[in-house]
Amino acid sequence: MSTKSKFFRLSNPIIQSFSFEKFLQKLPFRDLILVYHLASDEEVKHVKHLFPYRSVKQFENDLDFLSQYFDFLDWETFIKEKTEKVSRKKPTILLTFDDGYCEFYDIIAPILKRKGIFAVQFINPKFIDNQDLMWRNKVSLLVKELVDHKRSKDKMLKYKPAELQKNILSVSFQNQNQLDEVAQLLEIDFNDYLKKNPIYLTTEQVRQLKNDGFGISSHGWDHPFYNQLSLADQLKNTQKSLNFMKENQFLNDSFAFPFTDHLVTNEFFDSIFNQNPDLKFTFGAAGLKLDNYARNLQRIPMEIGNYSAKELLKNEILYYQILQKFKKNKIIRS
Repeated sequence: MSTKSKFFRLSNPIIQSFSFEKFLQKLPFRDLILVYHLASDEEVKHVKHLFPYRSVKQFENDLDFLSQYFDFLDWETFIKEKTEKVSRKKPTILLTFDDGYCEFYDIIAPILKRKGIFAVQFINPKFIDNQDLMWRNKVSLLVKELVDHKRSKDKMLKYKPAELQKNILSVSFQNQNQLDEVAQLLEIDFNDYLKKNPIYLTTEQVRQLKNDGFGISSHGWDHPFYNQLSLADQLKNTQKSLNFMKENQFLNDSFAFPFTDHLVTNEFFDSIFNQNPDLKFTFGAAGLKLDNYARNLQRIPMEIGNYSAKELLKNEILYYQILQKFKKNKIIRS
């Protein structure tokens, strides 16, 4: 459990007695960027053991709450207001989603269209049309199998179940072939799962979302941990995905790091912006934080624990105030 998660768990009972208006007065920025992955009332096996996603009602409740206090921006307005001084009564939100799950098309987009809210979907081109299964989705499926089926546990008797789950969850991007080896032992066919359970958006759906006014942008080619890649591989992975966006006439002026931008250096940012004159901003997911690289903006993850949007933003604002006191509210890169 991260330091922030521990803080939220301790502070959440305390913040309940204070109105959101009081926290809003302490909001350090007038423009927030939020990130979700999906919403569903069904059990999503390939995500269940990665993060706690919202039910449809919970997601709608988040939007209704946020609409009371914030103006939602489309991408063009967001870019404009980042470069021009605009006076608004309310602070603003850019809503973003990661990974290109099919629930965005089936569930989320209809809700957003009904409410008149824009969003950017950051996708990994490798997985569009369900061509392959992202390695972390494989992790969730393997853990799900171990948790649910004694048959699977019997096949792995030489391992302690808790230890095996921990080892699977810790498999790195570079060693993801180990997941296929475990799947063979458990008699799990990832390709069969993909055929029976479409996970990601299709090309047709992505184009329809673009036509409906949603932004489609880059999330890296195949969702690596960037701090586990060399600088050359970071740039190669990013450029490949940005090229895909340009070739398909999607947004090629933005990029969101998969997982985190932790330990990514100034040299990466200098290089990727120099190589791509159209690139306006990159996005991390460290919550309410400043970044010493001004064109790299931090998003607030909205799937921490089972907190509502109201609780999450209260905690983020309080956490920022504490970090600021210790001068830890800004990411300093080498």
